[in-house]
Amino acid sequence: MDEAAVADIFAAFGPVRCRRLFGGLGVYADGMMFALVIKGRIYLKTDEDFARALAARGAEPFVYEAKGRAVTVAYWSLPEAALDDADDAAELACTALGIARMAAGAKRPRAKGRGAARRGTLPA
Repeated sequence: MDEAAVADIFAAFGPVRCRRLFGGLGVYADGMMFALVIKGRIYLKTDEDFARALAARGAEPFVYEAKGRAVTVAYWSLPEAALDDADDAAELACTALGIARMAAGAKRPRAKGRGAARRGTLPA
């Protein structure tokens, strides 16, 4: 799936931008990554509630293998029905973007440099 196909699926949501990422694409809106495209499949950023809602619609988690074990991350597949329903895809993308924004806001800034703690520059 290329950037034009992704833009078409999310046309009702608004403009999206894609960047190469891990052999796939990261999908961005307003500078925030809210979805992945891996092996031709779109995965949306989730939290626990959204993951449950997507699972109820037949979605599956994004799982990859690292060091011989399966790793699951907070991205779930876009339900098949949303691929043909622009309004549904837009609503799901909006939810995923909100979750991505919340996750980004929850991350604490990291101190830069080795002596940051001694210089008193660690975040409060």
